[in-house]
Amino acid sequence: MSRIQQILEKAERDGGHRMRVVAEPATIAAATVAAVGTVDAVIDVPPSATMTETAAPPDWAEVPVTGRIISDVRLSHRLTAAAANGQVAEQYRALRTRILHADNGSAVRVVLVTSPGRSEGRSLTVANLGLAMAQEYQRRICVVDADLRNPQQHRLFGIPEGPGLADVLAGRASLDEACATLEEHHITVLPAGTTPAHPAELLGTTTMRRTIEALRSRFDCVIVDGPGAIPLADVGILTPLVDSVLMVVRAGLTSKPAIHDAIATMDGGKLLGMVLNDAA
Repeated sequence: MSRIQQILEKAERDGGHRMRVVAEPATIAAATVAAVGTVDAVIDVPPSATMTETAAPPDWAEVPVTGRIISDVRLSHRLTAAAANGQVAEQYRALRTRILHADNGSAVRVVLVTSPGRSEGRSLTVANLGLAMAQEYQRRICVVDADLRNPQQHRLFGIPEGPGLADVLAGRASLDEACATLEEHHITVLPAGTTPAHPAELLGTTTMRRTIEALRSRFDCVIVDGPGAIPLADVGILTPLVDSVLMVVRAGLTSKPAIHDAIATMDGGKLLGMVLNDAA
């Protein structure tokens, strides 16, 4: 039985006998990880796998992105990976290790995190994973909120209102102006910014490709918070820009058909694995 099939059955089995909570997406995501405290990663990791070196930065690359320096932020209480100890924090560190050492035949420097739909805990997983990666000494991490329709990263990280990815793509701000560096947590966040009228069109521009390449050349790992794969076209637009895709599903909520449909929208060769939230 394949690892993907195993997690499909686990998602269905573990959630079949549990009460489903009805709430706003952000609230559900918080309850999913914080209350249950488990994150199952279905990622094959060969014992000898190591990170692949990346090519030299493109000629058009500018000076390294520094962004707005934010020295005092209040992270959401749902960002448990920032804790020094705890079961949930350890689960995210384990996921971090598996991603950084996964061997899918290409460099793992830009990872897109998506889910079949909403309420699976995708944005919360992105933020916690970014913090877990940033805890590694001298590793430069950037979290990008590319869910321009329903952004969450600025709330999770407590970033003040300001320009973001949408403003960069629309030419209203530079990448330096839009990036926010959280000095205490050693992580840079590119929030979504001003909600655009046509998100898919912005994500499909040459400027978006150049933005991802600029971030790739300046950070050790870029984690992109993408929208749900169904029924939007955004994930299909973003997949060619990244090295790997991580899918977040929720036990008892995400159905097998939804997972199969989500996988069908992307390049299957880039699917690094799945994270199962709310598992018993």
